[in-house]
Amino acid sequence: MELRQLKYFVAVAEELHFGRAAERLLIAGPSLSQQIKALERDLGVVLFERNRRGVALTQAGATLLPHTKALLDQAADLQRRAGRLAGTEQVRLGYVNWRPADLRARAAPAAELIIDTWVVPSHAQAARVAEGSLDLAICWIRKPDLERLALASRLLGVDRLHAVTVGEDERPVRASDVLVPVDDDQTSWSSWNAYAEEFAQHTGAQIVRISDGGITGEAFVDHVRRLRRPVLNSPKGQEVLLPPDLVRRPIVQPAPLWTWSLVWRREEVRRAVFDTVEAVMRGAEAWGDGELDGWLPVDDPYLV
Repeated sequence: MELRQLKYFVAVAEELHFGRAAERLLIAGPSLSQQIKALERDLGVVLFERNRRGVALTQAGATLLPHTKALLDQAADLQRRAGRLAGTEQVRLGYVNWRPADLRARAAPAAELIIDTWVVPSHAQAARVAEGSLDLAICWIRKPDLERLALASRLLGVDRLHAVTVGEDERPVRASDVLVPVDDDQTSWSSWNAYAEEFAQHTGAQIVRISDGGITGEAFVDHVRRLRRPVLNSPKGQEVLLPPDLVRRPIVQPAPLWTWSLVWRREEVRRAVFDTVEAVMRGAEAWGDGELDGWLPVDDPYLV
């Protein structure tokens, strides 16, 4: 049994979908399935029920999940304590899918920057910072959540979202003519759904309800082909290589913007964390797609 297998177990338990969990963990789907089976063999219990309708936790899986999360938190605390004994203090940073390319090189002199491999949605990363299992996170967050979780934030990057459609037409498309996917799974897609629904309400764009995680990945491509109209692409699909029959189209009137925040606890007192914030923020103006000259939700922290 390995710590990474425990992280895989938690990811599948939260997604209840092996494909989405594999994408979140940045590993191949078959490898994830094999690691979960190996973990089940080592533990001597079945963690998940798998059938055509989907994936569900068994009673054993549901019982072991909170203990697994606690064990992972204890392992992270052990690493931090060891770092202090070695003369450096570890600062653990989580992210969703975007991060500056040179992030690993950005650390304060007396700090060791640990980039957490447990990739979870924005709301979950922000909650992990609030509860102390992370020191920093790069995520999308709203003003009410900053207040509720007692977090501070700075703008680190901006994504200018585009539409994806079938064909060769790469001309800009008006926001009102874009289809906006919203997934029934609020656990995995709560941040995206909140953003997408407000964007549709503001622009008059049509919402398309889905239930297969097709906000990104192969399922998203299938929806684009089926709908035959421009579909709003999520931040997770910004840099994905598209199949040859699909194209990206800029969105105008207005252009949807997605902000990436660097967040930390307001009650934070450690110098290593503050120094790491400053180190990560250096050069931030060069990351993302530029200025905030498009549409933002009304509770975005950076809306002027």
